[in-house]
Amino acid sequence: MKIIIAPDSFKGSLSAEAFCKVVGREAEEVFESAEIIELPVSDGGEGMVDSLLAVTGGERITKRVKGPLFEEINAEYGILEGGAAVIEMAAASGLPLVPEEKRNPMETTTYGTGELMLDALERGCREIILGIGGSATTDGGIGAAAALGAQFLDDKGQEVPLSGKGLEKIVTIDFSSVDRRWQKIKITIACDVVNPLCGALGSAAIYGPQKGADDETVSRLDRGLDHFERLIAGQRGEKFRDLPGIGAAGGLALPFVAFMGAALRPGLEIVLDVLEFDRHLQGADLVVTGEGRTDEQSAMGKVLCGVSGRAAAQGIPVVALSGALEKGYEPLYGKGLTAAFSTWKSGEGLEWQMAHTEENLSNTARNLFRLVQAFN
Repeated sequence: MKIIIAPDSFKGSLSAEAFCKVVGREAEEVFESAEIIELPVSDGGEGMVDSLLAVTGGERITKRVKGPLFEEINAEYGILEGGAAVIEMAAASGLPLVPEEKRNPMETTTYGTGELMLDALERGCREIILGIGGSATTDGGIGAAAALGAQFLDDKGQEVPLSGKGLEKIVTIDFSSVDRRWQKIKITIACDVVNPLCGALGSAAIYGPQKGADDETVSRLDRGLDHFERLIAGQRGEKFRDLPGIGAAGGLALPFVAFMGAALRPGLEIVLDVLEFDRHLQGADLVVTGEGRTDEQSAMGKVLCGVSGRAAAQGIPVVALSGALEKGYEPLYGKGLTAAFSTWKSGEGLEWQMAHTEENLSNTARNLFRLVQAFN
């Protein structure tokens, strides 16, 4: 019996790595000679560094960088065994780093994310995998690009503020001082939304309010992003505003795609490829996945969807053990999922369930494997 365990985290209560340990332990109790492969998965956002380091090995790096409000903070990223750097922009430019009363995307910057990228370059990394979920910013990536040497100047030839309020002031974009070593570096940006840069579905309109923007600020940021993209389009000879996902994380990817050859890819696909998921599936009898809550969003490119699809392509059954099964998860059956079970104990409230996540998961996994054993 070969069993692949490939979950997402139970946010707030159990990491994907801990899920693997709990379920793996129960599998070994029932199938003493089973081959258990633990592959904690992330969709390219929170937990991507932990997920990839746990499976592939590598080194965790701590770097002093500028936080979202230009304050000095410590931020971590990973360098995998193969030499690729894995960076979560949230580590340096994330919303949780900004106190709620100070949240204002006109003032926040991605500069620290660029500093992490630069540190990876100096350490000899030839590939950068950048996860862009959870940002506090809508600066069009000018902060991060400036950290690499790019210049964004106003009509007086002075550097604009490297935050959202600087976008509308840009007159000149100059990448000539960016280290030429970047020309040989592969930059892949993990993005799981398809929002354009501007407009009703754009970066400012959709994500600005959760970052502290009021209606007036949203309009100003949208105009700034529109202006910035028009300058880039004129300089590069092509438009980028409607590229799927270019509006993610306040438009962070825009200068990197336009000037540095970066590619946008679904974060989950990047993670599964780095984990060599398809190779591990060969000869597997069962895949166990799961997440804290499985609902209609789970079928839209999330971990359960990606894991189920790849396993089904090889004819392998997939079972999800999730904290809660909410309305709308059923489309997952059409994407390769065989069955789904809630780990929650009836009669108990959310606080109790969160406190007993590991125990509940262990009990559900044990019952699953006993059932599988009975049919083998």
